[in-house]
Amino acid sequence: VQLLESGGDSVQAGGSLRLSCVASGIIYSRYTMGWYRQAPGKQRELVADITSGGSTNYADSVKGRFTISRDNAKNTVYLQMNSLKPEDTAVYYCNALAGGIPRREYWGQGTQVTVSS
Repeated sequence: VQLLESGGDSVQAGGSLRLSCVASGIIYSRYTMGWYRQAPGKQRELVADITSGGSTNYADSVKGRFTISRDNAKNTVYLQMNSLKPEDTAVYYCNALAGGIPRREYWGQGTQVTVSS
């Protein structure tokens, strides 16, 4: 199983980035896909996730600025990030989760997003 993220970069406040995560080795359409982030000295937190049916969930801090989407034909999940703020600076991780027994969860290696003021 591999989750490969891309799209991280350094941008100025107010800018935009789009993160991508390509999954391999899983039946992608069965998984809830998510983006998490971890800033230095802080715990990893959920940014947004999207179920196999397309239902989305966002952290309050990114609502109205970030949009998560998925393309099941390409085994890819995206995170469109607009109006970026310095507090969005973090390593962003892709997550794949399938509930049930046993629980199956996988993580990508992370991609750095840096927003300067």
